[in-house]
Amino acid sequence: MRVDTSRDETDAERYDRNWIDLMQELRVAQTGVQVLAGFLLTLPFSSRFGDISGGHRMIYLVAFSLAVATVGLMTAPAALHRFLFGRHEKDVLVLAGGLYAKLGLAAMGLTLVTVVVLIFGVVVDDTAGIIAGVVVLLFYALAWVVLPLSLVRRGTRRQ
Repeated sequence: MRVDTSRDETDAERYDRNWIDLMQELRVAQTGVQVLAGFLLTLPFSSRFGDISGGHRMIYLVAFSLAVATVGLMTAPAALHRFLFGRHEKDVLVLAGGLYAKLGLAAMGLTLVTVVVLIFGVVVDDTAGIIAGVVVLLFYALAWVVLPLSLVRRGTRRQ
């Protein structure tokens, strides 16, 4: 992890700031994921759920499982904080919390791709579901991975 030396702060202050930033980022993502998981939780209890094919049921189960995993990954930093609170391990907390956040974002992207595949598959057909899922996957890959990495590289080259 590259350390920003342009700020006038101690290591402890930097870890505190990074932790606060991470928690703010997770708050944004957690709400959407929890709403999505709640929505997916209600689907099997709707009257039309029995009409979908076995393949669509499997896609639903994958989407729901990914949503549950995403909620777990996005809330893991809070649980980790409870265990490490007061132990002067903020550096470990920030590092592990950042890893959980990255994994949670990846799981969230996969959840959304799977939901898109399911919805387009049920509403239109399976081919449309796969095409829509690939488009969403490419969008997230570009917006969440390729663009940020290119900006990091550009910033590194400027220094």
